[in-house]
Amino acid sequence: MEETGGDGFDAESPSVTRMSDGYDFSELKVLVVDDSFHMRELVRTFLEGFGIKDVDVAPDAVEAMEMLPEKDPDLIITDWNMSPISGLDFVNQVRNGVESVPNRFVPIIMLTGYTEMKRVEEARDAGINAFVAKPISAGSLYKRLVSAVQDKRKYVESDAGYFGPDRRSPKRSDFKGQERRK
Repeated sequence: MEETGGDGFDAESPSVTRMSDGYDFSELKVLVVDDSFHMRELVRTFLEGFGIKDVDVAPDAVEAMEMLPEKDPDLIITDWNMSPISGLDFVNQVRNGVESVPNRFVPIIMLTGYTEMKRVEEARDAGINAFVAKPISAGSLYKRLVSAVQDKRKYVESDAGYFGPDRRSPKRSDFKGQERRK
């Protein structure tokens, strides 16, 4: 029997990570930051369905920043469009290691309805590990969760102020041009 969700999640496809792939997420601590109660609860329900037992939620980035020292999550899932601090500014605060941030290397998944390439690049440039477009499904969130957990990229810090996963493509390591990053 084939399982297919609206996001193209096909449980029979070998190229797609399945929710029955053997990952044990039970020890993960996740912080979900979203100003929508319904979205927070939907994401919490999905995460608990993946076996994650420790899911904390925050209605905005201010409360999330207050929770970080005590909770020290293994993963953060944040919305973009929130106030008084946007999800993008929240990511910047985490990556820049403000005082209350215990781990600036924590994987961050951006969850948003803003899917224009400019926005995706802006989130990437802030230091996120993965991007999930709303509306979400269990399959799309699970794929990004696995992607964030499997992400072996080193974290880099640039003179321009970027801190986060290395954005350079491993496929381009043979580039010898004048613009090659060192």
